Amino acid sequence: MSDPQIHRNQKPSAPPPKISSNGGGGSNYPNPRERGIPDPATLRDQWRFAIRQYSRWYSQAWGTAILAGVSFFALGWIIKGSNPLPSLQSDPASSSPSADKDEALQKPR
Repeated sequence: MSDPQIHRNQKPSAPPPKISSNGGGGSNYPNPRERGIPDPATLRDQWRFAIRQYSRWYSQAWGTAILAGVSFFALGWIIKGSNPLPSLQSDPASSSPSADKDEALQKPR
């Protein structure tokens, strides 16, 4: 097997498309401007397509955010070994064994 050799000084086979500077959308430009205002049916279809695309992206972004939140919560639960949110614990004083020792030392006898 032989690798194809790359010649750095070799010119490209086709020149790049030329863009006219007058803004009129030359014939060589890949996506020229429209010459007139599109009919209402075309605009309506384009608007509906844009709304569908935005709605899809919006819902995907929310789904990704929720999935990431649940994943990080689960990861915190796995790493800590219990509920990672202290606000959801029933008795915060009994959550750590060192808190019981501190209370026993501070009580007057």
